Amino acid sequence: MPVLGLVGCAAGGVEALRHRLVVPLMHDGWQVGVTLTPSAARWLDAEGELGELARLTGLPVRSEPRLPGQDSPHPQVDLYAVVPATSNTVAKVALGLADNQALTQLCEGLGAGVPIVMFPRVNAAHARHPAWPGHLTTLRRAGVRLIYGDDVWPLHEPRSAPGRDLPWDAIMAAIEAMRPASYR
Repeated sequence: MPVLGLVGCAAGGVEALRHRLVVPLMHDGWQVGVTLTPSAARWLDAEGELGELARLTGLPVRSEPRLPGQDSPHPQVDLYAVVPATSNTVAKVALGLADNQALTQLCEGLGAGVPIVMFPRVNAAHARHPAWPGHLTTLRRAGVRLIYGDDVWPLHEPRSAPGRDLPWDAIMAAIEAMRPASYR
């Protein structure tokens, strides 16, 4: 059974991870270990989702580093999916900054050659930042599969986007396309 390390950030859509990704992925034969940024963990804890995710996956939801000497509570990951990824997380992974558990896993995974699918949930102002194109170029050069572009997520100005779902079908298709060959 392939193992997906699902990393969620504090952006709209994170509240739907269980129903829109975890359940369908587990149905498709994935084992899923969830790690959240500290803010995303606070958001989902307030909604009662942390316990539901742990119960469903059989693994603790991580947001804090383990103590020295403790074994990792998640199995070795075959693929990471970062959904949704904030502009902050995209920039930090591109720069190799690992200042929380989620970023530590992603930066280590990238350095170890673990494939990554990433959906940047950003707005048009984020994309106009002068450093943004460089971050995307760095990630693409490193082999990160970005779910990004007007065909999957047209950008809107801050606080002007209509309520909309994340491009769940495109995200699921990218994850399935990167399923390890030994599990196809």
